[in-house]
Amino acid sequence: MADFARTVLISGCSSGIGLELAVQLAHDSRQRYQVVATMRDLGKKGMLEAAAGEALGQTLTVAQLDVCSDESVAQCLSCIQGGEVDVLVNNAGVGLVGPLEGLDLATMQNVFDTNFFGAIRLVKAVLPGMKRRRQGHIVVVSSVMGLQGVVFNDIYAASKFALEGFFESLAIQLLQFNIFISLVEPGPVATEFEGKLLERVSTAEFPGTDPDTLRYFQDLYLPASRELFHSVGQSPQDVAQVIVKVISSARPPLRLQTNTRYSPLTALKAADPSGSLYVRISHRLLFRWPRLLNLGLRCLACCCLHTRVWPR
Repeated sequence: MADFARTVLISGCSSGIGLELAVQLAHDSRQRYQVVATMRDLGKKGMLEAAAGEALGQTLTVAQLDVCSDESVAQCLSCIQGGEVDVLVNNAGVGLVGPLEGLDLATMQNVFDTNFFGAIRLVKAVLPGMKRRRQGHIVVVSSVMGLQGVVFNDIYAASKFALEGFFESLAIQLLQFNIFISLVEPGPVATEFEGKLLERVSTAEFPGTDPDTLRYFQDLYLPASRELFHSVGQSPQDVAQVIVKVISSARPPLRLQTNTRYSPLTALKAADPSGSLYVRISHRLLFRWPRLLNLGLRCLACCCLHTRVWPR
């Protein structure tokens, strides 16, 4: 192991990006990282432990952490030697898809409690130590939905927009302490979690939703969403590789989109600062020209556009 292995605390490691990132860092050939891979329910640690292999107990340890609980965060940090975290990766999150009228307020609040306030809770816990040592790196797994609104993802996108504003603001202050913030913005990521989420909402009733909106959601949005994941979706392994590069970078970027195949969609918003162009084109593609949308997604999936994204 390297003489000064950095302690990396990662939330949400039971599956997906968090699991892949924890394993890749733990298997670093130069052993530069001591990974604390956390999850809310330790009953789901089997897949992570199997993937970690011989790194388990050496460069990777598994710990319980509920980002929605002050007590859980404190208990987790107390198990880390000196309580010092060099790199914090805020990855834990939950999704929410569906017509707004059919979603209850408690469910919406849970999205913010996990995606937004959960990240803040962890940062507040590790920041005093980072400031005292005058070094640290906070990585936030955000989303392209933190850059642009996506139909029927209102609450999820709002939670990611909140993350973007909060951490961009905090980044200005923390440079004075030699602490870097990186917002990693994946596009669609093909995970078991996403597949189950889309399958579940496809049969949900969403009480209180008018028939037209429900039909738009079921007959237009869901097929388009599945095509989007199929055409331009990345694997968790690909996204984790990008995050590893960000963590190992001497000058980490503030923002990094991981998927160049999705870039044409985010470029629509950048092309018109008023935002009208993105809203109008997105509306027409989904509600008036769904066949053109599907054709466009297939073009984005063309192998000539499969360019990896690495921080400079």
